[in-house]
Amino acid sequence: MKITDIKANLVLDRSIFVRVFTDEGIMGIGECSPMHARSGVIQHFVNHVLRPICLGKNPLEVDKLWSAMFYGPYKLGVMGAHLNAIAGVDIALWDILGKVTGLPIHTLLGGCYREKVRMYASLGGGGGRTPAEHARIVEDHLEKGYTAIKIRMDWAYQVDVNPDKDWAMFQECKKLTGDTVPLSFDANNGYSPATAIQQGRKFESLGIYHFEEPVMVDDYAGYAEVARALDVPVSAGEHEYTRWQFRDLIERAQVDIIQPDIVKCGGFTEIRRIAALGEAHHKHMVPHMTQPTIGTAANLHFIASLRDASRPQEFTGVSEQLNALFKAPLVLEDGHIAVPTGPGLGLELDESAFERAITS
Repeated sequence: MKITDIKANLVLDRSIFVRVFTDEGIMGIGECSPMHARSGVIQHFVNHVLRPICLGKNPLEVDKLWSAMFYGPYKLGVMGAHLNAIAGVDIALWDILGKVTGLPIHTLLGGCYREKVRMYASLGGGGGRTPAEHARIVEDHLEKGYTAIKIRMDWAYQVDVNPDKDWAMFQECKKLTGDTVPLSFDANNGYSPATAIQQGRKFESLGIYHFEEPVMVDDYAGYAEVARALDVPVSAGEHEYTRWQFRDLIERAQVDIIQPDIVKCGGFTEIRRIAALGEAHHKHMVPHMTQPTIGTAANLHFIASLRDASRPQEFTGVSEQLNALFKAPLVLEDGHIAVPTGPGLGLELDESAFERAITS
């Protein structure tokens, strides 16, 4: 079997889907993180940098292809667009491997520890809302059946903008979640270490499930300071892309929960290595994930294959527009999503719907 073509497309002006074609008619699908999707940078990287590397190669040699895609363009950079692009292709290659063997990816990864995964509603935009407005969104998601919630501030890398408002928002939302529904807080890198510790202690007084990205992305010493000062588990990882960066995040930042994103950090091939590193250091694994179809399906297979990944997983909500591109999309039911059981990812594109949805 040989790879005959690779195509990355912007879909519905919001998602980057990758298709890998073979000479035996088996096609794999993957997804890249849609950071700056409209610029075309990531699509260009897939179509013009990675595609020539992979053409004519055996798609089943997944690790070998990953190394070629990583080290071939190494001097173009090993974060951001490079690893995002690799992720889309790598996920598609694992999809092909599953289709060839007739097995779901979680089986290829070693087995399925859970048939369904509890999801937490990841609710962003807090920085632009009042506490009451954000609480209404939390209430709506509780009514939809979610049994765990995270509120995100989206302060756009600005530090200590309005800690009092953040605290008021947490209090307002906690009134709704009570003691039975875990409530987490994502500062989106919005605090200095001192403020993060002050805020964290307040959050702890009401009961907080986890405290995500309390300080700036590159402040590993600050992370360690916050993690040592607080009892709440501190998490980070969506801004790290490789096993080497996660080594530093674990050893230097000393976070309790690591959060790689499979559509950012190089796909299944690299996130498996990151998971092994996390397990060796006894860290919880709760991946970052904001893509509700292919990305979430990939994350479900990955999480299902980990023995100790028992915490709720991130879900930003159902997209009916994106679901319409698949013959049998993922279904959220009672706050859980079943792990797909079909070959590969277990998702099949509706080709005609997909072609109509291509933006560029």
